[in-house]
Formats: sequence, C-alpha cells, structure tokens
Amino acid sequence: MKGKIALLDNFEGKEAAALLIDGKLHDFFTEPGMKAPGAIFRVKVKHQLKGSGGVFVESPDGDFFLHQTSSITPGKFILVQVTSYGDSEKLPRVSTKILFKSRYVIVTPFADGLNIAKSIQDIDRKSQLKQLVTEEFEHIPYGMILRSACALASDNEIIDDCRNMISAAQNVLSDEHNQIGLVYRAQSPHQMAWREWSDIPSVDKRNGAFSDYGVLELIDELKDPKVIINNSNYYIESTKAFVAIDVNTGGDMSFAAGLKANLAMAKDLPRQLRLRGLGGQVVIDPAPMSRQNRNTLENAIKSSLRRDTIETNFVGWTSMGLIELQRARIRPNWLTL
Repeated sequence: MKGKIALLDNFEGKEAAALLIDGKLHDFFTEPGMKAPGAIFRVKVKHQLKGSGGVFVESPDGDFFLHQTSSITPGKFILVQVTSYGDSEKLPRVSTKILFKSRYVIVTPFADGLNIAKSIQDIDRKSQLKQLVTEEFEHIPYGMILRSACALASDNEIIDDCRNMISAAQNVLSDEHNQIGLVYRAQSPHQMAWREWSDIPSVDKRNGAFSDYGVLELIDELKDPKVIINNSNYYIESTKAFVAIDVNTGGDMSFAAGLKANLAMAKDLPRQLRLRGLGGQVVIDPAPMSRQNRNTLENAIKSSLRRDTIETNFVGWTSMGLIELQRARIRPNWLTL
C-alpha cells in the first residue's frame, strides 16, 4: 500500500491509533495511562532529595520527581505537568512549566509572546497568522506558539483551537482548591493522532481497521529485538540502565559493509525507538568501519533524529567507539506492560 493513512481502532481492548506510510508502521499511540506526559496534577511538595537538585512531590495517584528546588518549599501545593514516564523503580518526572498542546497551537501560560513555528518559512503566511490571532483576541492572556499545521489550516480551525486551549488553561489555572490529584488528563490516542498527524490525507475509523491493514502483524514484529534492514540487521535490547543497540553486517562481506549497515540503522532507529516506546540512555555499538567514517555516521544519525518528533540528543562517542544518545521518555514502553 502506497501513501499515508491513519487508523483509529482498538488494541487489546484499549483505544489506539496507528500511522502507516507506504505499508510500514510509522507511528503508534496506545492508551497512555493516568500519569502520562501531558497530564497535570496538583501536588504537595514533600522533601528535597539531597544531591539530586530536585524534590519529591505527592498526589493520591502516586509520587513524582520534580527536578527543581528554587521557590519550592515542603508542604507547598503546586501545579505540575508530567514530562516523562516512570517505571517500577523510577518515578515519573514533572515540571512546573505547564503548557497546553493541540494541533494548531501550544498555549504557554508562563512564557509570554506570540511565536510561529520555525518550519513555517513563508513570510507572508507568518504575517497572516500573527494578524489573525491579534485581531481575533483583544487580549491574549497567555503565551502562544502557532504550530506548523497552521501553514495550511483555515482561519476558523486555528481560532477554534486557540479558544479551546486558552479555555483549558484558564480552567486549570483558575482552580484555587488545594485538593491534590489529577486536574487535567493526558490526551487519548485518537486525540494524539489528530494533534500530531496533521498531513494525513486518509483516515480509517472502522473497528477492525488494524486487522484489515495488517497492523497486528507489524506490532508483533516489534516484539523481536532483531531488526532486519536491507542486507544487514541490528538488535535493540532494553536493560534497566540503558537501551543497547548492536549493529551487524549480516551476510555482506564487502569492504563498505560496516558503513552501509550503520547508515541503514541510523535512518531506521528513531522509528524503532518511537514505536517501542524506548527512551533514556541509548548506547549504540556500530558495525566495524573505518574511523574516518565516524563523521559520516554521526551526521546521518543527527539528521535522522532532527526529523523525529521526540527530542533526542547526540551525546558523543566513547573511547571504545560506542555512540551515546539521550532520549526523552515521552512514550510508554507498552511492549513490556
């Protein structure tokens, strides 16, 4: 199957969304859970964790870790937003820098100004968008970022989305009760699909769409640590400390086999990490290649990561020739749930 299609269905009895591009699974959202990134809680500050630069905060739904100590005192009630998933031994991380993200706009209550996504480079379109918002709202109460989807959206779609997000922010921030707990839920998989997949020409909302398009088989492939690509392969294995990537040349015995295998991995790796819900520290053991090809591989990895929707930093090379990445934990590792 050629082209892009979004499928809104259910997986294992829970709401889910899949994005197929040319028959390949490109993205997948499953039920995020109460403490998913984007959820906002009112919490009570407990105590500082010495040496960590952060504090524990509590809610009826469990504790979180806030990497901040300035203006934070024990016993204080504050609003925080979940920024990363936790696990059985690590608490989810939260931030006091709350934002409300939708398809066309991000409302930033604690950062003033109206900004346009850098990906919108048409000067006339940027000017039109700024004029649209400033004329529609006599007073813009919060900072706002108009997202790349605004480039081709109608004025009504943009304004409606702005109103909805401003209203959501006002409802959360104007609640002065000190009762701790969840005050704003993370978006559902179908809402996330609408928010993030803005350039999809076709959407199938039928029950059973996953089965009809072979999504269930594509999901099963993700359970295998071995990824076969071209004539090479690489393994993705998650440990408690980090995600390990091992690249192999397969049956290719040519002089350039190592570089070819590494470049193929570099192009495919962000998709695999995204689909498997893997983040944190990532360590790559490349296939053998000449040291002079390191810059080529490094540039290929950085280019691939820039096109990904999840923030990932290229940390560097180790003395043993391994590559280190640091990736945000904003997707659930649903394969282990």
